[in-house]
Amino acid sequence: MLFILSLFAFSSLVVLLAVYYRGAVIPHLPRRIRQMFPRLANYAPLATFSEQASQGLSSAAFDIEANIRDGDSRAGLDERAVREVQEIMRRERVNFDQARLIRHNRILADNNIDPSGMPTDSKAITHL
Repeated sequence: MLFILSLFAFSSLVVLLAVYYRGAVIPHLPRRIRQMFPRLANYAPLATFSEQASQGLSSAAFDIEANIRDGDSRAGLDERAVREVQEIMRRERVNFDQARLIRHNRILADNNIDPSGMPTDSKAITHL
């Protein structure tokens, strides 16, 4: 019984380490195994603050360089939000801060909130 429990614990540890270090493990897997799991081929690690700063996603009002200097341990900005902001910058030819404001106002509008922060719902109580 102890042998089976030890074998299970060791197997679990190997699987957890493989998942945690998948960015380094996937390129070393044989091609046949990678083809059996097509989702592994689409794996891309999250961008870091330094990569996003080099893409122009920083400004005086939103200073990513300060995060880099302070040694921020987070992975970086949300990938989906970064793509949305970059698309707004490209399509509407605005700078990073303006694109962030446009995206934020769209999110507010989707939630029935006007740009000032007041709800647009006629039933909302805004003062007593």
